[in-house]
Amino acid sequence: MIEDSINDVKHFIVRLSIDTKDRVKIGEFSRGGESRVTVEAYDHDFGDKYAVPFGIYNFKDKTVEIYISETKVTADFIVDCLEEYWVSHGYSNSGKKLLLNADNGPENSSQRTQFMKRMVEFSAEYNTEVILAYYPPYHSKYNPVERIWGALEQHWNGDLLDTTETVIKYAQSMTYDKKHPIVTLIDKVYETGVKVSKKVMRVYEKALDRMAGLEKWFVRILPDKCREALSNYRIVVT
Repeated sequence: MIEDSINDVKHFIVRLSIDTKDRVKIGEFSRGGESRVTVEAYDHDFGDKYAVPFGIYNFKDKTVEIYISETKVTADFIVDCLEEYWVSHGYSNSGKKLLLNADNGPENSSQRTQFMKRMVEFSAEYNTEVILAYYPPYHSKYNPVERIWGALEQHWNGDLLDTTETVIKYAQSMTYDKKHPIVTLIDKVYETGVKVSKKVMRVYEKALDRMAGLEKWFVRILPDKCREALSNYRIVVT
């Protein structure tokens, strides 16, 4: 009976792990490691072009999707990727809850006003309860998507990442749990440093249930409360 109840709960929850990998410099220069073939490379990382992988790992399906940005990964970028994932997998208005595991990083922190604003709007738009469960500082190694980055580093190892297309092809050809990830290039340029005013954020904050004693680390976002907050927000701004 207990096992059946646990399975029922799991059926209604989509648990995802998200993380942004350190940016990858693009160019014909050495990054260390060993290549399968002889490679000529510069010993200095000339140039200012780079790619930034953002990953979503599905605990149940053990599948990986990687979104590549050629600019900085922002709060808006992260939520846009989550929205695309949620809709493309048919979870919109499905009644399923989203349990999101993440590091409390600067762009997806529960204190990052633009991220929390967008997640409130996400919850209301797709009628989805969202649970944000963050790993504490210095425990990011327990975030499963981190293992994907380790596998990716081993896969391209000492090879030249001279173009964004090369980065994408390596990401597509790697395997994790015997599966290839789905890789998407996001060519939209996002504005950095977007913040929400304290006045507006007070309205959005009413949609958030922060666990006592773990206010920064465990947050529930309920769609009904989100819609109410958005209605109040329209009153405030008009």
